[in-house]
Amino acid sequence: MLKNKLLIMLVMVFLLSTLSMNVLAVEELELVAAHNQTSKESPYQVGMLAFKDAVEDLSDGAMTVQVHAGTLGTSESELVEKLKLDAVDVVIASPGFMSKTGVQEIQLFAFPYLFENYDHWERVVDGEVGDRMAEIVNEKSNNDFKMLGYWGAGVRHYYGKKPLNDISDIEGVKIRTQTSGVVADYWSGIGAVPTSVAWGELYQGLQQGVVDAAENAYPFFVQESHHKTRNGKFTTETGHDYTTRFMLTNGEKFDSFTEEQQNIIMEAARISIEAEREEVISQEEEYKQVLIDEGGEVNQIDREPFIEAAVPIQDEYAEEYGVEDLLEKVRELK
Repeated sequence: MLKNKLLIMLVMVFLLSTLSMNVLAVEELELVAAHNQTSKESPYQVGMLAFKDAVEDLSDGAMTVQVHAGTLGTSESELVEKLKLDAVDVVIASPGFMSKTGVQEIQLFAFPYLFENYDHWERVVDGEVGDRMAEIVNEKSNNDFKMLGYWGAGVRHYYGKKPLNDISDIEGVKIRTQTSGVVADYWSGIGAVPTSVAWGELYQGLQQGVVDAAENAYPFFVQESHHKTRNGKFTTETGHDYTTRFMLTNGEKFDSFTEEQQNIIMEAARISIEAEREEVISQEEEYKQVLIDEGGEVNQIDREPFIEAAVPIQDEYAEEYGVEDLLEKVRELK
């Protein structure tokens, strides 16, 4: 009996010493993580704080993360450039801004009406298509960018000074959205006028009539009180985009980290992805109700004419970007 107790104690001492050595093996490292949303309630902030907590817990405090919510820039292009220049370590970016770095294939995820629902979106980004896109981003950027995973940013809808009851109601509407590429061509194709307004200036733009409308997901535009502006009261649930955002790091810098640091960052990214996606879905219903309670109005619309208008534009741009095979895989996963 005594021998067994001694044996157990020796095993425990060995395991504890091994654990201690593993903790000590993680070298100290400070990371800077940033996104462009200024609201502390943004799903982006929830995701980044989950990343911070996971990194610091998994490294037993040897690795730390500074999280910046809009304080390093509210422009995604600015954050992506800072990532490339090693001024920040982790950022969140959209397809439109990523394509400006020369990775045109990434625009696949910006195609209007590409996804049928959240399940379809997850099958795409968490499967073969998502893996291949991550490889393309890394290859085309010469390792400037490494994909840590895919975040969601909700289902985007139209909101403006008047509701849409029919697709013809969009004719002539100045809508704040991308002004080039597949997104702009789609809105132009159905009669709208794509107009550029910085996100931080959009409240004023809607209030002063610079634009007639905009498009985004409930958690993002309601947190910014866009529904309270003169041209933001009416929301029509067009559901034109199950939005994809990219959690990126600098590939070259990532490769310089120790294996233990890399493993911790990847696991923390996985944890943050789960937290951010759950928060987006939770906040969609929450902020839709906030909008209604504060006087905003919501209506449904037949989406079929909008979807039909999107298909030829999807085909055209898939050919231009060389992603016909990936588009076909996305459609097969519906």
